[in-house]
Amino acid sequence: MLRLQKVKASEEKLLHNVMQYYFYEFSKYIPEIRLEQNGAYKPFELEKYWSDSNFHAYFIKVEDELIGFALVESAHESSPNTIQEFFIMAKHSGKGYGKQIATRLFTMFPGDWEITQIEKNKPAQLFWRSLINEITNGEFTERVEGGKYLQLFNTEAFDEQ
Repeated sequence: MLRLQKVKASEEKLLHNVMQYYFYEFSKYIPEIRLEQNGAYKPFELEKYWSDSNFHAYFIKVEDELIGFALVESAHESSPNTIQEFFIMAKHSGKGYGKQIATRLFTMFPGDWEITQIEKNKPAQLFWRSLINEITNGEFTERVEGGKYLQLFNTEAFDEQ
């Protein structure tokens, strides 16, 4: 069974460990991402996910196997919901897990959404554009801004598929 599990502050090191694979994958799009002297990628600043109620960290699991993570910033004031970071391990890609989890997140946080991808990450652009088009029946806008693709849409009247 595919599930989201809220990451506890005590599990921060485990999340950092999984993020190493994410940074490795992402380094092909951003050459400035490099290993530190200790042989690991620089840790991601995660404190806000334990101290700010608008930030949410989740492990993605199939049964008890950890297969990825999602970092979400929920809407506040005039800012929409956003997926800050999203990752499924390579051996699990193409199985529909990312689509199911993203759809679940859109349902958990109804309202306006803004999803971004860097210009060089064509697979991410295709994934998000296709999923958003499907779940909104084409009711979204897309623009390019500062080297990033952005999709804007609303999930208030959305039913999880």
